[in-house]
Amino acid sequence: MSGRIFRPFTIGGFVIVPEDEPPPPGSAIPLVMGKKGAFGSGEHETTASCLEELERLPGLAGMRCLDLGSGTGILAIAAARLGAAGVVAIDIVPAAAASCAANVRLNGVAGRVFPVCGELACLGRAEFDLVMANIYADIHLALAGEMVAMTRPGGYLLLSGIPTQDNFEVQLRFRREGCVLLDSRFMEEFVTFLFRKG
Repeated sequence: MSGRIFRPFTIGGFVIVPEDEPPPPGSAIPLVMGKKGAFGSGEHETTASCLEELERLPGLAGMRCLDLGSGTGILAIAAARLGAAGVVAIDIVPAAAASCAANVRLNGVAGRVFPVCGELACLGRAEFDLVMANIYADIHLALAGEMVAMTRPGGYLLLSGIPTQDNFEVQLRFRREGCVLLDSRFMEEFVTFLFRKG
């Protein structure tokens, strides 16, 4: 969305607002996005479905979360606005990490969302109640073991960015890692999964 104009729009109980406009009146939770940023302003069906799943996730308040491949940080910021105690937002692309950091400041959640530029290995043995990853299917498959290992027993994995033709392979991979599928959302081109670690 770098440099382009967008207007406020709603997704579930959220309203996505450009940085130079006031949030529209109403009860929706505002997510302020800078106009110069990486992928992930909320319009894409994968991001929108993750935001809707986050709203319905039981017990999110107080959770420790990870946003893998965070881009603009929209999912991390949304989790914080819904009450998550802390969210690590990690991306290997420096421009994405910088965009995330800027959006964290715009949303006033600097004390709860922590942007990191790097790979999962740099987080060591950290453990999370919720792992979110809106990334390519091949990365899900490659990092499934690490992602599940970083999820506490009984914790959740919210996965998207998966083309519909790859859904069975990704499902099978995470089930082999001991996860139970709680919900699946099939969209025009992609699918979003919510798993729970057994």
